[in-house]
Amino acid sequence: MTKITLSSLLFFFTIQLVVGQDAPKPKESGHEDVNKFRQMYDLLATPNMYRTASGAPGPEYYQQQADYKINVELDDKNQKLYGTETVTYTNNAKESLDYLWVQLDQNQHARTSKSPLAESQNPDAVMGVSGFAKTYLQEKFDGGFKIEYVNDISGKPLPYTINETMMRVDLPKPLKHGEKVSFSVKWWYNINNYMVDGGRSGYEHFPKDGNNLYVLAQFYPRMAVYNDVEGWQNMQFWGGGEFALPFGNFEVNVTVPADHIMEATGVLQNRAEVFTPEQLKRYALAEKSFDKPVIVVTQAEATAKESAFATDKKTWKFKAENVRDFGIATSRKLIYDAMAVKIGDKNIMAVSVYPKEGNPLWGQYSTRAVAHTLKSYSKYTFDFPYPKAVSVNAQDQGMEYPMICWNFGRPDEDGSYTDRVKYGMLGVIIHEVGHNFFPMIVNSDERQWTWMDEGLNTFMEYLAEQTFDPNFPSRRGPAKTIVPYMSGDQSNLVPIMTNSESIKQFGNNAYGKPAVGLNILRETIMGHELFDFAFKTYANRWKFKHPTPEDFFRTMEDASAVDLDWFFRGWFFTTDNNDIGIKDVKRYFVSTEQPKNYKEPQPEASPRKRRAPAGPQVFLYSKDSEDYKPEMDKAFSYSDAKPLASFIDANFNAEEKAKLADPKYFYHVTFEKPGGLVMPIIVELTFEDGSTEIRTFPAQIWRMNDKQVSRMFATAKPVKKFMVDPKEETADVDVTNNSWPKETTKSKFD
Repeated sequence: MTKITLSSLLFFFTIQLVVGQDAPKPKESGHEDVNKFRQMYDLLATPNMYRTASGAPGPEYYQQQADYKINVELDDKNQKLYGTETVTYTNNAKESLDYLWVQLDQNQHARTSKSPLAESQNPDAVMGVSGFAKTYLQEKFDGGFKIEYVNDISGKPLPYTINETMMRVDLPKPLKHGEKVSFSVKWWYNINNYMVDGGRSGYEHFPKDGNNLYVLAQFYPRMAVYNDVEGWQNMQFWGGGEFALPFGNFEVNVTVPADHIMEATGVLQNRAEVFTPEQLKRYALAEKSFDKPVIVVTQAEATAKESAFATDKKTWKFKAENVRDFGIATSRKLIYDAMAVKIGDKNIMAVSVYPKEGNPLWGQYSTRAVAHTLKSYSKYTFDFPYPKAVSVNAQDQGMEYPMICWNFGRPDEDGSYTDRVKYGMLGVIIHEVGHNFFPMIVNSDERQWTWMDEGLNTFMEYLAEQTFDPNFPSRRGPAKTIVPYMSGDQSNLVPIMTNSESIKQFGNNAYGKPAVGLNILRETIMGHELFDFAFKTYANRWKFKHPTPEDFFRTMEDASAVDLDWFFRGWFFTTDNNDIGIKDVKRYFVSTEQPKNYKEPQPEASPRKRRAPAGPQVFLYSKDSEDYKPEMDKAFSYSDAKPLASFIDANFNAEEKAKLADPKYFYHVTFEKPGGLVMPIIVELTFEDGSTEIRTFPAQIWRMNDKQVSRMFATAKPVKKFMVDPKEETADVDVTNNSWPKETTKSKFD
C-alpha cells in the first residue's frame, strides 16, 4: 500500500496546475539571409578612393612605373644567357618605400627550387627507361639566375636578399612619393630545354640539323607590382600562378649569332643592320599588304643557314613603350612573314616566325589568324594600341607576352595534317595573340586570379574562332562544354574565385567555366547589346591599369543596369551547378460554373495583395478537380463564356477587340530546381502541328522559392511537349528531367 503524504499531494496538484495552464511558446530562433539574390557586400572589397563602387578607377588611383635598359647576349653553343640591366623605378604611391621587390622567376628551375617538392607524388607502375632515369638517376637541371651584382646608379653595391623567386633590394633611404630610383643588376643563367625540363620559355633542340629555337621570357630580373590592394605582390612563383608586372618603357639590345632571325617585343630600331637588302624590300611590301602575308625571310634562306653556324654576332635593338614585359624569339631556322592590319586609324603589323617544320600550316594560316584576332578583339574592347603582334611556332608551347607569343602546332614530316592539328594550332594562336588584350593591357594580377586573364581571354577567343570559321570546333565557350566538369565529383571542384596556385582542374576552372559564364551572360541573361557595352566599358576603364575582380563585377552591373550579384555569387564563388526540370504539367479548362464548395475570396488588408475578383467570374478546373466535366475538354473561346464576352463588349471597341489574344488552351507547369545555381527558365513549347515557341522567365522568378515555381501558359494551339533549355544555353547538368512528357533516355548500350 502506497503511503500518500501531504507534501506529495501538494506536489501533485502543483504539477496539474502548471500542466493545465497554456505553456509559453518557445521563442523562434532567427536565421541568416541565404537568399541567392542578396547583394555581394559580404564578398567584395569595400569601395574607396582608389577603386569606386561603380567599378571604375577612383580619384586617388595610382600605379607604379618600371623602366628598363637591358643588354643580353646569347651563348648558343652552351645555351646560356648573359645580361645586365638598369631599372628606373618611379614611386607614385602616397607612402614611402623602404625596399623594392624584384621577381626572379627563372629560380623555379634552380636545383634548390621548392616547387617540385610542393606536389604530391605516387609511384608509376610502369615507366619508360628515360623517364625513370630522369626521375631517379639524373642530376637535376641547374637553372635559375646567378646574380653577380646589384648596384646603385653610381656603381656602389646595394644590399639584397634572395628568397626563392623573389629578391628584396634594400634602399639607402626611403623612396618618397613622386621620386625615382635607379639600380643595376648583372646576371646569367643556363637556358632550359623546355621539351625536357619544362617551363614557359627556353629552347627547343632539333637533332637532325643540330640547331636550337629559343623563346626567351622571364629572362631578366623583373619588378614586382606594388598597389593599393595588397602592397607588394611578392607571392612566390610556384609554377601555376603566372605574372603580375608594372608597366614601363624598355630599351633592349639582344646579341645573337649573326645568322639568326629574331622577333621580340617592341619596335626594331636597326632593321637595316640585321636584314639583307632583299629582306628589307620584302618587309616594305608587307607593310602595304592588307590581304595576304608577304614572305620576308624565305624557307630557302632559313634552310641554307641551318648548317652554317655563324661565329660572328649581331645585335638587334628594340624599344617598347608602356608594356609590362618583354619576350624574344631567335634562331637561324626562322622563316618570317608579315602583313598589315588596319585597326582604327593605324596600320598594325601581323607577323609570324617559324621553322620549316611548321610549313605548310604556318605559312598558310598563322599570320592570317593573327590579323583576324586583332580585328575581333578590337571590336569588343579597344583598338589594339601596339605596333605589331607576332606569332612564334614553338613546339608544345602556348605562352604570351606583349606583342609576341609562342604557339604549338606542326604538320607531320610529309607536310600532312589533320583538322585536329589545324584547329588546335589556330585556337592557340588566337588565344595567345588575344592575351595582348588580357592581361598585357588590361593588366590583372595573374599570380592571384588566373580567371581574370585566362577566362576572359577564352571567352574572347570563342567569339574570334566562330567568326574566323563558322564551323570552328571550339572546345570552350558554349554552355554545354562545361557540363561534364560542373556535374563532376564535388570533392574535386573549387570555386573560380580560388587563388591560382590552389585551383583543381586548372583548365576547366580557370579557362572553361569563366568563359561559359560570360557566354551565358551575353547570350541568355543580358543580351548582346547590354553585355557588349558593359564589357567594352570594363576593358576601356582598365586598359593599362591593374583591375581586381571587384572592378570587373561592379563595372558589368554599372554599365548595364542589370543586377548580376546572384549570377556572380553562384557562378564564381561556389561550385553549385544548374539543374532545372519540369515537375508537373496540368491542363486547365475555363468554365463559368461555380465550384460546389466555392467560398468567396476575402479581400486582403494590404493593397499589394491580390483582391477578390468583383462582378461576374470565370473558373479554372483541372481534370483531377471534382468539378471537372468531360464537356469542358474542348478549345476555349471567350465568346462561349457569356459574362466574359459581355465584359469585352462593354469595355473594348472594335479596334481593341481585334488586338486581343485568343488563347484556347491553358497549362499549369511546375518547375523544380534540384541544382544550387539560379538561372532563367527557358521553355520551348512544341504544338501538335509541329510548330514551336520559346518563352523565357528571368532568374528572379526563383527569388521567393529556390526549389519550385509555377507558371500558367495560355496558347492558341494544343501543346504536345514542354522542354526546358532546348538549346542547352544554361549548362543544365541533368537533361533527363527537362521534358514533359518525360522522354526515355537511351542507354549507351541502346
